Amino acid sequence: MSRSAAPSWALLLVLCGAVFLEGLDIGMLNVALPPIRAELGLATGELQWVMSGYVLGYGGFMLLGGRAADLFGRRRMFLVPLTVFLVFSGLGGLATEGWMLIAARFVTGVCAAFMAPAGLSIITTGFPAGPRRDRALLVYSGTAGGGFSIGLVAGGLLTAADWRWVFFAPIAPALLVLLAALPLVPKDSAPRQPRPRVDVAGAITVTVAVLLLVMTVEQAWQVACCTPRSSSARPSGCRRSLP
Repeated sequence: MSRSAAPSWALLLVLCGAVFLEGLDIGMLNVALPPIRAELGLATGELQWVMSGYVLGYGGFMLLGGRAADLFGRRRMFLVPLTVFLVFSGLGGLATEGWMLIAARFVTGVCAAFMAPAGLSIITTGFPAGPRRDRALLVYSGTAGGGFSIGLVAGGLLTAADWRWVFFAPIAPALLVLLAALPLVPKDSAPRQPRPRVDVAGAITVTVAVLLLVMTVEQAWQVACCTPRSSSARPSGCRRSLP
């Protein structure tokens, strides 16, 4: 590998580390749901929102995250959400009430919604068009799935000790990714034209609309899978939750 190529692939490693943590986080939480429910005394609906809160934050703020990367810079919109992701992952492990855990999951989902488009944009600008960029995008896209798969295994091991380790364990690798990203993620070039004004009202309207759409899809799935008419095709988790 040439000297000029090394920083690009080191940068890709950092970006993949961030998206790997997102997949790892979701995978581990799936395994930890039963002990979380037992210790915090969550009802079925509250337990569902532990997962749905992340999905709601991620899906609802994705468009805003992409626009924010354009307006405020890819580097800033990658590093700041990564830092908040790290903090709220740890706070989730300290939760003593269901609403605390749901709130922490929602915030981590929002952070992931800002990191994902920023990371993708960093790749498209850091790698020249052609086979190198295609390979980088392929690796980046597949890393999240790998993180989810490993998270299922790691979550089982950590939950055997204490479900709170599912939230504490990602702190150290997330901190390493953050420290490595500081020198590797390039600074955004100064805009040639004045930065456009932020349409706050429009951003709020679009974000609320997407949030409502994601919430509708989530609720529709819960109703569809947990009604008696769909019992034959109902996931086992829903069958167990019914009396």
